[in-house]
Amino acid sequence: MSFDSEPVRTVTFDSYSTLVDVDAAEAALADRVDDPEPVSKLWRARSLEYTFVANHINAYQPFYELNRNALQYALDAHGMDLSSDERDEILAVYHELDVFEDVRDGIERLRSGGYDCYVVSNGNPEMLASMVAHANIDDLIEDSISADEIQTFKPDSELYRYAAARTGTPIDEIAHVTAGWFDVMGAMHAGMQGIWVDRKGSPWEPFDGEPDLTVETLHELADALGV
Repeated sequence: MSFDSEPVRTVTFDSYSTLVDVDAAEAALADRVDDPEPVSKLWRARSLEYTFVANHINAYQPFYELNRNALQYALDAHGMDLSSDERDEILAVYHELDVFEDVRDGIERLRSGGYDCYVVSNGNPEMLASMVAHANIDDLIEDSISADEIQTFKPDSELYRYAAARTGTPIDEIAHVTAGWFDVMGAMHAGMQGIWVDRKGSPWEPFDGEPDLTVETLHELADALGV
């Protein structure tokens, strides 16, 4: 690991699985599906895969719509036939996902240390607005930057460069914090420092280097930055 705290003055955060727990979406499936875990995992995996493919075939859709399509595929793959209203009710959980317990206090520490904090996410603006409000961090986050603004998903370098411009920060003075391995790689490739939030003790991907820093909670990042 090669984290250098000295140049960092802005911290950007991914949203889903980093600040809020997408595994909570499984609970929304539990009332309608006999075995929700594999459906939930396939839903999340396909949702991310659709963003990767969309970047390469010029097939952008707002993330909420891609997520809807991914849910439909996961249900179809498991032979589940739910009504449109039921699918909408499941999707709506993305507006009120459970926030990880370290998030508010951790971001407060970073703010107290003088770091500007932003959200940079694939989520479309409406999703991010509700996520920030539900997580009760709207007073701590300077702004939310959505892939929808340039219609390009992570890990395309264009999104990270755009985020740097939106924050008014040189890209090499940004630490990007995310639970997504592909997001870490994308941020580092674009010129940010990549901070991997590994809340589950997962193995790192065995190619193209390692994160600049790996933490279990945002408090560990605050410690690394000396605040």
